[in-house]
Amino acid sequence: MAQEGSGAISLGALGAGVTIIGAGFGIGKIGASAVEAIARQPEAGGKIQTAMIIAAALIEGATFFALIICMS
Repeated sequence: MAQEGSGAISLGALGAGVTIIGAGFGIGKIGASAVEAIARQPEAGGKIQTAMIIAAALIEGATFFALIICMS
C-alpha cells in the first residue's frame, strides 16, 4: 500500500473508487437493459427480472471481493 496519512491517495483507496465506479456502471447497465427488455416483452418480465437480479448479485459479489482486496 502506498503512503498513508501523508495526503497522498493510497492505491487501495484508488482501487476501491475504481471498483465502485465499475460496479455502479455495470448494475446501471443491467437495470436499463432489463427495463427496455420488459417494455418490449411484458410477458417475459418475470424471467428477465430473475436474470437481472442474478447478474446484479454476481457483480456485487465481485465488487465486494475487489473491495476486500483493495482494503487489505
